Amino acid sequence: MAEDDTTWGMNDIDSAFVTQSFQDLFSTLSPWKLDGDLVLDISIYSPSDSDHWFKYLEFGPDMPPGRSSPPFRQSEVSTQSLTDLYDDPAHGWRAGRRETALASRVIHRVFDEIECPLPCEDEELEKKWWQRLPLVPAITGEYLRQQTRRRWKPTDLAQMFARFPNLEELWYEPWKDEPLMQHFTDKCEYAAISLTLPSDFPVNDYNLPVDHEILFDSLHKGLRTMILFENFNQDYDTPKSWDLGAVRTRKENTALARKLARTSTDLEVLSASYIVDARHFFYARRESCIWPNLTSLALTSSLLGPDASSADIDGILLNAAAAALKMPKIQTIEIWNGKEGLAMLFRYRTARDGQSVTVTLRGTSEVILGPPVAQAWEAVALRHRHGRLEIESDSIDGRIIKSHGDALCHLKLSMQVIRPVSLRQIVKEDQLRTGPSDMNIW
Repeated sequence: MAEDDTTWGMNDIDSAFVTQSFQDLFSTLSPWKLDGDLVLDISIYSPSDSDHWFKYLEFGPDMPPGRSSPPFRQSEVSTQSLTDLYDDPAHGWRAGRRETALASRVIHRVFDEIECPLPCEDEELEKKWWQRLPLVPAITGEYLRQQTRRRWKPTDLAQMFARFPNLEELWYEPWKDEPLMQHFTDKCEYAAISLTLPSDFPVNDYNLPVDHEILFDSLHKGLRTMILFENFNQDYDTPKSWDLGAVRTRKENTALARKLARTSTDLEVLSASYIVDARHFFYARRESCIWPNLTSLALTSSLLGPDASSADIDGILLNAAAAALKMPKIQTIEIWNGKEGLAMLFRYRTARDGQSVTVTLRGTSEVILGPPVAQAWEAVALRHRHGRLEIESDSIDGRIIKSHGDALCHLKLSMQVIRPVSLRQIVKEDQLRTGPSDMNIW
């Protein structure tokens, strides 16, 4: 994809290249037989993305544990002075630091919508193009990692997943949309869990509902593990960057969380970070939801923080315990939150011997379990025969938490809520982005 600061995203040449790549990929993989686990890791980016405005970006493969990945681009130049490397006043960098805020058009070029197949006004023709691609029965897992900043269209994802009849595992790490687009994104891009717009969002000819169930149904059949992580960066979220009055936090969508809860009842592993709030997810217990196969659950909640009242925190933990009673195979539940200066975790985890269970409270603010909350989780342990309940807590210095990536590193979650390489990229990019101080990451 060619570098052109005047271009507002993917052009027809880019789209043609991506389209042909998908055709070649599916044609190559379609003859392969199902033989164990095979993961398809798809990333779409331009090598020039890190040449100018976004110099801190890096791209690389997702390597399995025990294997070292090839050196990323930034690693190859790690011996250079950051002052020399990041001295590009024309693109907002001087002496190793960015001195100019990102303009909307610059961000849009890297976060534009992925056009595959070639842009077409007829959605039915696009659908038929995907349906002409051969089935790939060998694929059991798919990674759509955060290094792809460009946005997938929900209809494209639905058709892509439908080509994988044996898909059991999905890791999807989209980026938080620009504020004006978030309403559309909640309606469309997270249609993997059949999302809906806020009830007060005006409906007109330009935001009529799409068929969310197409995408959801393509995932739901045999899917066992679903990891959703909505990444974000404050440089992209500030009003100055977007040239509009924007907020830095996601507008919460209760309907979205409840839809996720209702449609995850066949999963064994579920993690949803920043996309929904845990307190809304747990409301679904009132709708007769039962998760008979779920063993591991991780969710984020804005209530875990210094600004929330103890009553609010008790409320979400009581609702979580009530939901856990409907998860007969549950082994781990983690509710967490992380951003600059904040890292909080509540964890319920059974011991390997099955004779005890530990509730862990860890974070930059103190959380004390009141008697009703402790009793509620003791009831969970008793119902599922997890043994005696033990409570432990420890603190984290908020001054060392520079980003949500730092928070994840210090919280030491039991579950993987993001691909390890993605977490490493988030932490490294944030340290590079904020300047050459504390650069002990090589």
